[in-house]
Amino acid sequence: MTTASPDTPPTPGTGPLAGPWRDPSLDPETRVDALLRAMTLPEKIAQLFGVWVGASDDGAEVAPHQHDMEEAVDLDALLPDGLGQLTRPFGTVPVDPALGALSLMRTQARIAAANRFGIPAVAHEECLAGFAAWGATAYPVPLSWGATFDPELIREMAGAIGRDMRAVGVHQGLAPVLDVVRDARWGRVEETIGEDPYLVGTLATAYVQGLESAGIVATLKHFAGYSASRAGRNLAPVGMGRRELADVILPPFEMAVRESGVRSVMHAYTDTDGVPAAADDELLTGLLRDAWGFTGTVVADYFGIAFLKTLHGVAGSFGEAAGVALAAGVDVELPTVKAYGGPLLDAVEDGRVPESLVDRAARRVLLQKVRLGLLDPDWSPVPPALENAGTTTDPELLRGTIDLDPASNRELARRVAERAVVLLHNDGTLPLDPAVPRRIALIGPTAEAPTAVLGCYSFPVHVGGQHPDVPLGIELPTLHEALRAEFPTADIVVAPGTGIDDGATDGIPEAVALARGADLVIAALGDRAGLFGRGTSGEGCDAESLSLPGAQQQLLDALLDTGTPVISTLLAGRPYVLGRATEEAAALVQSFFPGESGTGALASVLSGRTAPSGRLPVSVPRHPGAQPSTYLAARLGHASEVSSIDPAPAYGFGHGLAYTSFAWSGLTVEAAEAPTDGTFRLSFTVENTGPRAGTEVVQLYLHDPVASVVQPVQRLVGYARLDLAAGERKLVRVDVPADLASFTGRDGTRRVEPGSLELRLAASSTAPRLTAHVTLTGPVRPVDHRRRLHAGFRVTPSAPSLPPAP
Repeated sequence: MTTASPDTPPTPGTGPLAGPWRDPSLDPETRVDALLRAMTLPEKIAQLFGVWVGASDDGAEVAPHQHDMEEAVDLDALLPDGLGQLTRPFGTVPVDPALGALSLMRTQARIAAANRFGIPAVAHEECLAGFAAWGATAYPVPLSWGATFDPELIREMAGAIGRDMRAVGVHQGLAPVLDVVRDARWGRVEETIGEDPYLVGTLATAYVQGLESAGIVATLKHFAGYSASRAGRNLAPVGMGRRELADVILPPFEMAVRESGVRSVMHAYTDTDGVPAAADDELLTGLLRDAWGFTGTVVADYFGIAFLKTLHGVAGSFGEAAGVALAAGVDVELPTVKAYGGPLLDAVEDGRVPESLVDRAARRVLLQKVRLGLLDPDWSPVPPALENAGTTTDPELLRGTIDLDPASNRELARRVAERAVVLLHNDGTLPLDPAVPRRIALIGPTAEAPTAVLGCYSFPVHVGGQHPDVPLGIELPTLHEALRAEFPTADIVVAPGTGIDDGATDGIPEAVALARGADLVIAALGDRAGLFGRGTSGEGCDAESLSLPGAQQQLLDALLDTGTPVISTLLAGRPYVLGRATEEAAALVQSFFPGESGTGALASVLSGRTAPSGRLPVSVPRHPGAQPSTYLAARLGHASEVSSIDPAPAYGFGHGLAYTSFAWSGLTVEAAEAPTDGTFRLSFTVENTGPRAGTEVVQLYLHDPVASVVQPVQRLVGYARLDLAAGERKLVRVDVPADLASFTGRDGTRRVEPGSLELRLAASSTAPRLTAHVTLTGPVRPVDHRRRLHAGFRVTPSAPSLPPAP
């Protein structure tokens, strides 16, 4: 092998310097150690930042993206030293996927040719609700993933998203979000999976497994505490205690690190008790790496390192901010070069920041690149989707040749959307027989809004809104169109009544007149996703209260006053108070931004073609001002005689109805006592006693009546979906390890305490069905991140005991 010298540039035309780093027969650590010894300080630093770019719609190289929070970037000046990441080449401007892939390919070839070692960049994209690229499938948002209670389906969806990203040359996805909802006024609730850490952890872990199975580096975010900001305001300070952090916020991240194979973590923007996450070495190094054993890269949330100077005030210069973040454990600055460029180089050269910190971060980045195959001698910038294009680089011949929204994706998006629809209330009006002619008044601001099904990180909303002359790139049937297809014999009349949030009431009289002349009203209510105040849901779109936006509650009340049966549907990014409708509506149907197939899914549930099986991942409040609230409240957090505020929900976490009925019976506890390192074994039967097939979601809650520190009244520790035909019975066996009763004690360590427990088998947090009274015996037992995290569910058929109801 040729020994590389840091000050010896390659001879033009001879390719990258040879060395052990290009030998795939060596282990990655050996290759990276050799490479680091050969690199100059500027070359190592260059691996620690990204550049925000946009692919070219004519297939030319990417162009740096300008943003009001960044300075112009000179790629020609940067590339001789190398480049760590390319930020969102597909997710910055609308670009045909094939031409975007060609543009990225040419740029990667340029990056590799420009630096001495031939190292390309890692290209990353957003993928919170599908690959955030023009023409890519828009899947339901994460809050809808939570409503499915179906990790296997979410794993399948993530695999499809990852394959599409990998096909066009993307390496890393900035998802999933593992923030646990603490205040539903927070605008980013739509990006979360729900208000329970176990639900969030299991579904996020499944998503990561799917994404990583496709070769995409998944990124856990936002580590940690972002969702607990005061008053639900984006990027506000966080004031939680260490036990809330340990027992509510951190468990989803811990589960994903242990079980998913995740290779990247993104720090949170916020500060907790005065310490910004980007400067928290106890969090990013002591806990994440030293305790949990994470070995991947930690990347900055966009501009987060600069924020240490500009927003948090814990650094006096960008060089100081770079040193603080590197010392804490942040390896990569995103979205573009700022603190980790010249300011970091100057700080290292004048001795303010140890070069060893640069080496530590560069080693992690380069190890990931080696494992991605980016330093292998056979690496090619040609992505899989262009491998069959031969030598064709004519943009017009390539345009339209890559389909990121094939029929298989749309079918998968439909299945997720259908399983995420939550039937909150039904007086028997639903399902609606499509064969029965009826006059339907479809009233509300989401009735004819194509993007009403999309969250703020979907491409048509996130980027497309800035390019109104560019087609959406995917088909987005409106609710009106979906209902016409589902109910072909119905006469459907439509009126908006009001806007999403304009407060207009002049359209309500027309809406009321249509409602009075109809057999049935479908109220089409909800949100408009956007960014930083340009929507009612989304990043920076925080709510003062959980009243429906604008005049929508006034419209809904006016419709209820007509006496015509009202089915209220919501296409929203957070739960809202529904006022009188909880008592007076014929039915309430909730869908959380269900993606491009969402209106069809909603219509299919209304007709009964799809049996409703979604469950609430967040509680629906009864009063708009009773916030923040969550079902994970201690006794003092619930309704009491000493406060005039009642935080009880209208519909609790886990709630969801079906078009059939279920009976739970025969609870058996193998042993009512177990040691603090033991396991309880339960069994019971669930039977579909109604006339239709349906899905029951068995939820296991733990109640600890006496503990050394205050505990929530109950918390979810397991769940299972049961699909049951009419009259079918299933035997459910559950193994419940004592580790699930663990919590963080006064000394900050996790422990399992002896004492009595209730294991509540329930249809929701407010609907217990069977309760096992059990006791843990023996000494207090310390546990750590190696504890057992799951109850074991085994479901087997059981002979029916009752005939199905007529």
